[in-house]
Amino acid sequence: MKKLIALLATAFIAGTAFAGEFPDISIAEVKKLAASKKATIIDVNGTESFAKGHVPGALNFEAIEASFAKALPADKNAPIVAYCGGPQCKAYQSAAKAAEKLGYKNVKHMSAGLSGWNKAGEKTEKAN
Repeated sequence: MKKLIALLATAFIAGTAFAGEFPDISIAEVKKLAASKKATIIDVNGTESFAKGHVPGALNFEAIEASFAKALPADKNAPIVAYCGGPQCKAYQSAAKAAEKLGYKNVKHMSAGLSGWNKAGEKTEKAN
């Protein structure tokens, strides 16, 4: 029984350590970055969702995907944050991987997503 528990614990730790390909960033950290405008924040929820509400200052990935490189900063070490609907959503990977492929080194994932942002009582902005 002890071996089984140890095996399960090891599997859990390994699974959580590699759960995402990009480091997670908290809502509080994203809020600070959004307020300071020191990061490029990318919403990967689609244009309809983006119009209804997104993290302040976020870019609509669906709208800029074709010219994504132009929307990103020249500094390849600048913080890039991608998010989608919530913890189970993997759509963020399309923007995060695209940024990584362009050579960006500081790509993070707000795993809480828009649902977590809203649940935390943070304000969103609507598209014009």
